Amino acid sequence: MRNRIFSSSIPPWLTRSCTVQRSFSSQQPSWLHNLDAVPSSPKKPNLQTESLEKLSTHAEPISQTTVMKQTHLVELLLRHRNDPDAALDYFRRAKKDYGVVPSIADPFYALVHILMGSPHHHKAARNLLKSCILGGSDHAAGILIDHLVDSAKRFEFQLDSRVFDYLLNSYVRAGRLRGAIHCFNMMIKSDVEPSVKVTNILLAALVRKHMVGESQELYKEIVSRGITIGSATVRVMIRGCLKEGNLGEAEKYFREAKADGVKLDALTYSTAIHLFCKMPKLNAAFELLSDMKEKGWVPSVGTFTTLIGACVKQRNLVDVLRLKDEMLSCGVAMNLVVATSLMKGYYLQGDLDSALALFDELVEDGLAPNKVTYSVLIEGCYKHGNIQKACELYNQMKQAGIQPSVYNANSLLRCFLVARMWEEASRLLDEAIECGIANVFTYNSVISWLSKEGRINEACSIRDKMVKNKVVPSIVSYNNLIFGHCRKGDMDSASNLFSELNEKGLKANVITFSIMIDGYFRKGKTDQAFEVFDQMVALGIVPNDFTFNTIVNGLCKAGRTSDARDLLKKLVEKGFVPSCMTYNSIIDGFVKEGVINSALAVYTEMSQRGLSPNVNTYTSLIDGFCKSNNISLALKMRNEIRNKGLDLDVTAYCALIDGYCKRRDMKSARELFNELLEVGLSPNTVVYNSMISGFRNLNNMEAALVLHKEMISKGIPCDLETYTTLVDGLLKEGNLLFASDLYTEMLAKDIVPDVIIFDVLVRGLCNKGQLENARKIFEEMDRKSTAPNVLIYNTLIAGYFREGNLQEAFRLHDEMLDRGLVPDEKTYDILVSGKVKGGFTLDGAPCF
Repeated sequence: MRNRIFSSSIPPWLTRSCTVQRSFSSQQPSWLHNLDAVPSSPKKPNLQTESLEKLSTHAEPISQTTVMKQTHLVELLLRHRNDPDAALDYFRRAKKDYGVVPSIADPFYALVHILMGSPHHHKAARNLLKSCILGGSDHAAGILIDHLVDSAKRFEFQLDSRVFDYLLNSYVRAGRLRGAIHCFNMMIKSDVEPSVKVTNILLAALVRKHMVGESQELYKEIVSRGITIGSATVRVMIRGCLKEGNLGEAEKYFREAKADGVKLDALTYSTAIHLFCKMPKLNAAFELLSDMKEKGWVPSVGTFTTLIGACVKQRNLVDVLRLKDEMLSCGVAMNLVVATSLMKGYYLQGDLDSALALFDELVEDGLAPNKVTYSVLIEGCYKHGNIQKACELYNQMKQAGIQPSVYNANSLLRCFLVARMWEEASRLLDEAIECGIANVFTYNSVISWLSKEGRINEACSIRDKMVKNKVVPSIVSYNNLIFGHCRKGDMDSASNLFSELNEKGLKANVITFSIMIDGYFRKGKTDQAFEVFDQMVALGIVPNDFTFNTIVNGLCKAGRTSDARDLLKKLVEKGFVPSCMTYNSIIDGFVKEGVINSALAVYTEMSQRGLSPNVNTYTSLIDGFCKSNNISLALKMRNEIRNKGLDLDVTAYCALIDGYCKRRDMKSARELFNELLEVGLSPNTVVYNSMISGFRNLNNMEAALVLHKEMISKGIPCDLETYTTLVDGLLKEGNLLFASDLYTEMLAKDIVPDVIIFDVLVRGLCNKGQLENARKIFEEMDRKSTAPNVLIYNTLIAGYFREGNLQEAFRLHDEMLDRGLVPDEKTYDILVSGKVKGGFTLDGAPCF
């Protein structure tokens, strides 16, 4: 006999009497005085019982009268055990007469067993059990089960396990899952095995209510006791694990059930395939698909769709196409989801044409593309740079009555920006704003592009428009704007935006600080750069590789490459792992400082660390060798690049070509120039400038001018250096008219002249006796706010000495002093020695 301590929260009607009394109360109703007088077949009452009243949670002593009442009611019910309707009627009448009949425990259990004995009265039994759980604690389930088992023995009923299923199901339906768990555990302890159906209902309810841990504990108990489970049980457990993101545990449930011989159905296999696709374990998914076919099951369209989608994510187009053919051969029709997945698979493999062809085929077959289909293709067109088709699809989508999403608009917007089609991008942005779909990513794409293009004022205007339209700028928005100001060298504006972050409730991140550090380094403000770094560390923001590389690169750009190398050593000691880019910055720094041996030492250190140099590494070294007039080592480096299977880039070719041009070896320079074209690279302005300068140095202006025409015909921009070199060469030849035309052409392109081209013009004109024109160029410098240097003054002073205009020569000397320029030896050589009679060369040196 179990000992049980009853909580005061247990309704008193759940406790049965421990003694059986035969005495009767004088106040008993007449229908209880003469049991024989009760009709054997009373009128059948409605079997739907009323919900039992919730009684006081405080147990009261059971009076002798109450004991007698329940004893006689039990006897009355048992005499009509074969007449459930009559028994139910007596129970209801007892409730009506006494008002507290539910507190009589034995009659309740006797009635439940009587009703369970008739299949037509199971609903009434369920309703009784359902009503009995409305009051009391969850632990009352154990008491109910105890009394159901005990009363069946005492009243000699055959115990029907379904009564326990009804009780368990009632707890689940009432949402009392803790009570249901307690009920389940008590059933098992009482050697009552719940049915698979009700077990699944309980497990599914626990999963729905995010009680996955409780469902797993319950399942463990079921398996350990050898209780029967089915496919649905396994599916419930897998779904629970998927809900929690515990894919490994989900796989374990499936594999264990399969190994234990549980009869798994097609739906469970499909669920497992879905699981393996998420993991992803495609080999396991394909094995299950093969098992399904061997069992004669036709996989559903959902199963094929899931597998195809997983293969697309893995960029496994071969299996995608095979699955598609297999699906069609199984009689499963192509659906829009599969077709869209195939399109994505094609474009991810670089075959946009096949994706577009499938789209056309889809339309011809009568399948209407949806928003997802259009989104996939527009994104594919963006990835492949097919702007025309992206625009066509975008417009076709709108014509089909499908409102483009912000995702579609953003994809097309990025297309326009990558292609530098600003007017189209601007119109699309306005359209997205008007439609109300523009989000922070839309604005950020535009702000980022404008900032990188140096159009920071326009970027700020977009930010203002963003705020006006109640889209809150993110830290990415601010980072892009700060970047734009830093690249323009406007550190004051960048600093103001940086300070504004706290006011806007935003926190600067490691990218923000790194951009500011880079900006200060670019301005040569090393101290401020390190102040920002210290501020970042003080705030607890951990510097990342980008930050450290920015600092190393900044020091190198500032001419402090040795300091950068020392810093790198300290960082490595603290765990920083330098990348190829880190070493490239230091190598390039040493090359620019002319310390080629140090650059080679860093190159060696880099190789010893197991880092493979890239094209940029070799390009810097080639540039260093060429600048140090060691072309043979530069060529050896080029051969090393080729031996490692790397391709030279334009910058590497430029360094080699420039090296040959400076050696006046234009034959070799021309060969490399032709090679550059043969490998499919396009020479840039820097390459052309080197070649033009090389031919100018050989006084071959005809070849130089041919290259200039080639630049214009190919749309390659001619910059200030291009025109300076050409004008210098033409003036040397005495071709003043052509030189003047080129200078005018340069001004028409809004290229602002600098002191170097003014020097070229003044010296060239002076040497050709065009002193008056040289004077006009000198005056133009003042109009353009370009201060002349000592060399230009020397050239003009020498010109006036040569003409005998000593007064103007000395006036220019005084003007030079007034400007704060310090005359050099050549100035005094002209004024004192008068060595101008023989003329002067372009560099101001006397020639006799």
